[in-house]
This record gives sequence, structure tokens and C-alpha cells, in this order.
Amino acid sequence: MSLFETINADIKAAMLAREKVRLEALRGIKKEFLEAKSAPGANGELSDDDAMKILVKMAKQRRESAQIYTEQNRADLAEGELAELAVIETYLPKPLTDEELTEALTGIIAQVGASSPADMGKVMGVASKALAGRADGRAISAKVREMLAK
Repeated sequence: MSLFETINADIKAAMLAREKVRLEALRGIKKEFLEAKSAPGANGELSDDDAMKILVKMAKQRRESAQIYTEQNRADLAEGELAELAVIETYLPKPLTDEELTEALTGIIAQVGASSPADMGKVMGVASKALAGRADGRAISAKVREMLAK
């Protein structure tokens, strides 16, 4: 079952259970998926990889919005964003711990043959694709910089 089909099935379940927040978040996800499917060059298809990228982007948007709302003392709006974020995160892979990230990056650095901070671009290209959805780009970048500086 593809991610798109899973979202459709979960929308039906949320409707039956009368889970308003979950239903709203799932409909938002489905909207993004449908827009991606109908985009020029998509051929009406949406791979699970593309769907995962959309989910990562949506999670990042919700996280940033919640932070802004919190800074502006709008707890009511931040709460809504965090509730939607929780729903979106159920479809994302489990994030890597710091140790797992270090281990994965050690392998990527060895694979690419990087030895100095000048090779950071090579490592980031491979790491960003390999760890997409499982680690934040900033965390990857900071860890790669730290590891190559040694």
C-alpha cells in the first residue's frame, strides 16, 4: 500500500472516529500529494520517496510556524500547529539519534573518501539523500563539519 493510499484510508478512519484535528491534518497532506501528482512532469504519479519529501517539508513548516507563534505569545495557534505536526510525524521514519547519525555519517565519509572540510559538499550531497526524513539538514551539516574538522 503506497503512502498516498494509506493517507486516504486514514482519512476515512478519522472521519468515522470524528477526530477533527487528525482529519484536518490528513486532508492537508492529501492536498499536497494531489498537487504534486498533478504538477507538470509528474505524469499523475507520486512515488513514496516524493511523498516522504513532502511530509518532511510539511513537518518543518509546522515546526517553524509553532515556534513563531510561541515567540509571539499565540499559544492557541502554536497548539494547532503542534497537533498537526504530531499527525504528520506518524508517517515519517523514526529520527536518528546523535550516535546513529554519527555512525551513518562515518560510513558516508568513508564511502566518499572525504578527509578535509573542503570535501564537505561531496559528503552533504550523499548524506542529504541517504538520511532524508530521518535527520534535519542543519544537524547533518553541523555533524559533517565537526567530523571533517578533526
